[in-house]
Amino acid sequence: MGAISGLFGFANGFSPAGIFNALVPKDGDVAIERNVAFGTDPRQKLDIYRPANDETGLPVIYFGYGGGWEAGDKDEYSFVGRAFAARGYVTVIADYRLVPDVVYPDFITDNALAVQWTAETIGSYGGDPNRMVLMGHSAGAYNIMMLALDPQFGVDLTKIRAVVGLSGPYDFYPFDVSQSQNAFGDFPHPERTQPVNLVSEGLPPVFLGHGEDDETVYLRNSVALAERMTASGTDVSLKVYDGGNHADTLVSLARPLRWRYSVLDDVLAFLERHING
Repeated sequence: MGAISGLFGFANGFSPAGIFNALVPKDGDVAIERNVAFGTDPRQKLDIYRPANDETGLPVIYFGYGGGWEAGDKDEYSFVGRAFAARGYVTVIADYRLVPDVVYPDFITDNALAVQWTAETIGSYGGDPNRMVLMGHSAGAYNIMMLALDPQFGVDLTKIRAVVGLSGPYDFYPFDVSQSQNAFGDFPHPERTQPVNLVSEGLPPVFLGHGEDDETVYLRNSVALAERMTASGTDVSLKVYDGGNHADTLVSLARPLRWRYSVLDDVLAFLERHING
């Protein structure tokens, strides 16, 4: 099983997420709407996962995937959409434009557009737009955290009941790796790109999960953000997974690997307290 999670350490060209998604068994009793346009660009499409029983008024998760802002495809994360839909959450996974075609803040603007579409339309798919969760892994965790923290992206926080960031980069300036240099290097105000600098009062409850041995996005990112949020009065929960690497907080959402780390159970328990409690 460690070899499967290790796939995520390979270069982006190997599409490790796609290989993993193709290999693992997935949760059933889920209905899927694919390639729903939320904008005019070919990358501005999303998939919707929902319980197959046509129940309505369900809480909604908007999940942002990673890939260093330069790779990724929504189809590679169906194991995530199915995992949460099978547990009663309408789950939206959107593609967005990537580096080098765009740079910061355009990839976040795309996510903001997808969240706006979700808030306006998800009722037609059984979701409750007033019980939405922003959730992401790696660069996707950065994207959704910026939606929650920076008002310039226009997300209505009155509809966001919780935020979940898994292994996200939140405090990574100066930009010292190619992904961050390519995505953020030309932005004239780099301090404004860092979530730790944007924490304010009045935020929704936040869950931060991070592998102790993550060498791609170091644990200090989640620790620093949790400290800032605690100081601001935000209800923040930080869970450190002993021995976990960067991929573990993602792949442990899949059926065969849930025994390794309790990420799915931890997130669901957090959401139960703040969404359904």
